Amino acid sequence: MATRKTLLGSKIRRLRQERGLTQAQAAERLGISPSYLNLIEHDERSVTVSLLLKLGQTFGVDLQELSDDAERRLAAGLREVFADPTLSRHAIDSDEIGKLVAATPKGAQAVIDIYRAWRSAREDAQALTLGLPSGTTRRVVLPAEEARDFFEGRANYFGEIEAAAEALGASLGAGGSLRRNLTEALQTRHAISISIEPQAAMGGALRRFDPKARTLRLSEVLPPPSRRFHLAYQLGLLEARPVMDEAIAGAKLASPDSETLCRVGLANYLAGAVLMPYGPFLEAARATRYDIEALMHRFGVSFEQAGHRLSTLQRPTDRGVPFFFVRIDIAGNVTKRFSAAGFHLSRFGGSCPRWVTHEAFLTPGLIRTQIARLPDGATFFCLARTVERPGGSFHAPASRHAVGIGCTLADARSLVYADGLELERLEAVAEIGVGCRLCERADCRQRAFPPLQHRLVVDEQVKGPSAYSFDSRR
Repeated sequence: MATRKTLLGSKIRRLRQERGLTQAQAAERLGISPSYLNLIEHDERSVTVSLLLKLGQTFGVDLQELSDDAERRLAAGLREVFADPTLSRHAIDSDEIGKLVAATPKGAQAVIDIYRAWRSAREDAQALTLGLPSGTTRRVVLPAEEARDFFEGRANYFGEIEAAAEALGASLGAGGSLRRNLTEALQTRHAISISIEPQAAMGGALRRFDPKARTLRLSEVLPPPSRRFHLAYQLGLLEARPVMDEAIAGAKLASPDSETLCRVGLANYLAGAVLMPYGPFLEAARATRYDIEALMHRFGVSFEQAGHRLSTLQRPTDRGVPFFFVRIDIAGNVTKRFSAAGFHLSRFGGSCPRWVTHEAFLTPGLIRTQIARLPDGATFFCLARTVERPGGSFHAPASRHAVGIGCTLADARSLVYADGLELERLEAVAEIGVGCRLCERADCRQRAFPPLQHRLVVDEQVKGPSAYSFDSRR
């Protein structure tokens, strides 16, 4: 397994070479000797905090670019690629993957992109084999995946959207309730009438905006926090659309559907930033030690909205704890995911059944915690709780999801949820995987599928802890 130190040395060497600098030239700018820089690039010396800051200034990069999170995501993506039965015969191990990511991250990303395109093309061919209509076509790049990559590539932080949210919030004024101010802004600045409609009249929708009739209709089943959120969403979409479009244009997405999904995501981001302004929310988060329930009450938002907002607090000049955020349904499907903490979820297939987010369904409404370690050695402090989406009637019951939030173990003491826990106890760590198809843990009692990269071993005389035994050497 490639360590943080190894990846950092390779990254410094790559940044220097990309800028056309010799070791002597770079060392002079950093104020160190060429021999010392040579030792750093070959991972024989560690990097001090002061030197790390100097590196950021000299190479003109954000310090977050010198972290392991991007490399860890790339490595996890490559493990999925090379676990495919078509490629698994090459037996590319974690060390080789780590070296590939460290040496050429753009090349590693290209391999992942090629694999996705090949996988989609294979599915197209299978669909044709099954006799689908000849006019049926599919995009090689799936819009949902491209939109997810758009947000992951920015670590779920958009400074331009934060600035637009602050400007919009300032324009609303400080007096009165936020809901009243949002309503008045839509009515006076955009001549939009707002109504709360019976569920039957909404046709199953929670929000409907008619740009021609200038009407915004909200379903009566929406609780107050959600109504405020939808008002902020609509106002942001009307007033900050140019900022969103500029951010999307820079990503050079493959299809209009991808652009629309990203625009919806950015409008949701902006709405959350209006309800929970960056500075006051981060200050409150630190004061409460990231107590999500305290934050939801203080800002009048839902548990999910407050948890999601925590995953966006990565302003370079004033960062909060980097969190990942994920939402799953009761079948284990991932319906939302954002990460600023380097926690990786499998792109194809379900997540690990040993992960605490699945266990949250056993205790609805209660927060559960877990120290979880992934196969690459990265360890996280996780918490999870169920949330409910309103139904509205007997024939349209509420739906229940589980929200998972977490940070690296090193940041866990900043959270109120770690109080009283012995974080250093190895026996308290839950060994989880990215997903059964990629997990190499042979002793898992909850394995649902055999791993793709190892040969299945069937012995009618032996019963092991798992339904699937395999040779981990192959």
